[in-house]
Amino acid sequence: MATRLLFQEDSYLKEFDATVTRVDGNRVYLDATAFHPRPSGGLDADTGKLVLPDGTTLRVVDTLAEGDEVAHIVEEGAERLQPGMRVHGVIDWERRYRMMQLHTASHVLAAVLYERYGARVTGGHIAPDMARDDFEIAVDDWKNAIMEAVEETNRILKRCIEVKIYWLPREEAMRIPGIVKLADKMPPDVEKLRIVEIPGIDIQADGGPHVRNTCEIPGIRVVKLQSRGRRRKRAYYTLAES
Repeated sequence: MATRLLFQEDSYLKEFDATVTRVDGNRVYLDATAFHPRPSGGLDADTGKLVLPDGTTLRVVDTLAEGDEVAHIVEEGAERLQPGMRVHGVIDWERRYRMMQLHTASHVLAAVLYERYGARVTGGHIAPDMARDDFEIAVDDWKNAIMEAVEETNRILKRCIEVKIYWLPREEAMRIPGIVKLADKMPPDVEKLRIVEIPGIDIQADGGPHVRNTCEIPGIRVVKLQSRGRRRKRAYYTLAES
């Protein structure tokens, strides 16, 4: 049974109620979830807890995307669950929110580098404390190019731009220039695509959680830059307040 992805409907949903569809070892499957799973979108998996009807709390230590289902990995106590049981899910919000901030910032940074140099994202990962992006960029002084792009990103974030999320038919979405900024990777073959738009800055097909407004992000700062090849350059960055 496909899991309804509540975080795609409301990224700020901290708690939710759902029904257990099946249990496999320490994997718990629900009909709906606000937990964002890995490796979807390059973000770390959400953690948190599941509260049973009798008040028992099961710690969720990992969340995995398995086809159209989401597996909630519990530390212990999965044997207490059975199909049809209602549970109350609670995500670790502070951890998630930092990833949302970095995720939205990564879209702005990618848009700046794409606009200036046609740079495409070849990989990346977002954890609560740091983000990593790999860019395919053909610039001699690539370090300066990335640093200047980060400065521009921070100026954009301060403009308090509303982040819009909506769905479009796949055919219509794919006609939008720059809708895909991941090199050699196309969006899933589905009828409708979830679009994340930062008006005037960026528009991408994206399934992950984001903040509602860019001014929720205190800015980003570069931690380290690495060359991973002639054209592939890596940037590690974190939130400016960190």
